[in-house]
Amino acid sequence: MTRVGVITQARTTSTRLPGKILLPAGGRSLLEHHVDRLAAGGLAVYLATTANTADDPVAELADQRGWPCFRGDEYDVLGRFAACAAAFDLDLVVRATSDCPLIDGALVAGGVDRFVSRDDPWLYLSNTVRRTYPRGFDFEVFSAQALAAAAELATEPWQREHVTPYLWSGADPRVTVEQVVRGADASAYRLTVDTAADYRLLRRLIEDHGAAGLDAEAIIALLDRHPELAAINAAVAQKPVHQVAAPAAGRPAERPG
Repeated sequence: MTRVGVITQARTTSTRLPGKILLPAGGRSLLEHHVDRLAAGGLAVYLATTANTADDPVAELADQRGWPCFRGDEYDVLGRFAACAAAFDLDLVVRATSDCPLIDGALVAGGVDRFVSRDDPWLYLSNTVRRTYPRGFDFEVFSAQALAAAAELATEPWQREHVTPYLWSGADPRVTVEQVVRGADASAYRLTVDTAADYRLLRRLIEDHGAAGLDAEAIIALLDRHPELAAINAAVAQKPVHQVAAPAAGRPAERPG
């Protein structure tokens, strides 16, 4: 049986909003919302945090909640992911990032099913390189075999910091890239937390609109009906991944997730 696990990278030393994943919304931390929503999709979730003492609170929360947790290098996140996958004997890995508290576990599980149906260990499947979903619903699926190869072969610091560029940028000719695309483009919406404005929006959605109980399509519909909510963080720019070639569609390369 294929052993599938979501590995979500989690640390508290964000430069733009330190401690963001532990900020509260609706009586729980954003990290708890994130993990619980993934688990609701029937997925096993593993935290990959750093060995820094600053991230002790993340490991402590994982222990309290019974979440499997791996601690590794802060900047070699690719190495941390590969070591986490090996430590928990995973065959298939979903990469998520813990700054996405409203990620839709059912959407991610659908991506996993699609990946498994392809039966190709060199497939990279995501909804991030060609972005049609709001940032904050991001997921990437690949085999532990491909992840281990990337960890062995990727040499550039930006490849190792951002985990998957080696897989999706064409550096390995064995990898086939496939995208999960939404029928109507909703990529203008931003549901990740990286700034105070992002946090204000997410807190409003969770506390005033019950977004923690809504799936991706219902959250998108909510933003469609309330443009004043989407305007809260519309001016926030995503930090780019430098030195990565732009995808074929001509869009500037950005950090997936």
